[in-house]
Amino acid sequence: MKIIITGGASGIGLAISRKLLAAGHRVLICYHRSAAAAAAVQKEYSNAYIFQADVAQSAQLDALFSYAASVFEGGADALINNAGVSVVDCFQNVDDAAFDRLMAVNFAAVYKASARAVPYMLRQKSGNIINIASIWGVRGAATEALYSASKAAVIALTEALASELGRSGIRVNCIAPGVIDTAMNSELSAEDMEQLRRDTPLQRIGSGEDIAKAVSFLLSDDAAFITGQTLVVDGGFLHG
Repeated sequence: MKIIITGGASGIGLAISRKLLAAGHRVLICYHRSAAAAAAVQKEYSNAYIFQADVAQSAQLDALFSYAASVFEGGADALINNAGVSVVDCFQNVDDAAFDRLMAVNFAAVYKASARAVPYMLRQKSGNIINIASIWGVRGAATEALYSASKAAVIALTEALASELGRSGIRVNCIAPGVIDTAMNSELSAEDMEQLRRDTPLQRIGSGEDIAKAVSFLLSDDAAFITGQTLVVDGGFLHG
């Protein structure tokens, strides 16, 4: 399978990239700042391609998909919209610049990347889009109102696209990770992480590999009759 993943050289995205590459898929890793990590993956896997782009910039998205068309003989079979940023602050402290940047990366880029991927999928009458959201898109979090809203928008977009594109053989699903051990959570104290662990019924913090396994499932034929769904991968946190 020919796959594009945004934010694929760090955190959850890197775990997804490695799992799909190890399974033999051809994977185009779009990265923004993680150049060294992207280069290391490309050196390790002959089926890896890398491309630097800020997904918030339309012109750079155009360049990414132009490159994908050249290396993938027309386009990608699957798109994984993983790139994301966060803002943790009281609602009244979030300024317009932070709003614009976060929405551009977390939501607009998902919409725009999907719009660029879909024409090829329509031509081949098949395709797979997986959007990485968050449990905070399912249930909003205090001091993360903007982040929560952006991820809720991704979930709504997933459902709408699944309805619209299903008749063309294109599946669209979403994964909502819980608390995952990544750099995005590195600013939390050890005490906070321990409390989050205790609040998780499975009594552990999630890993990037947990999300990668969910992505692998949704890409597979085992999920051939699944579309428009948000798969919550949180160790039971929302029900704790």
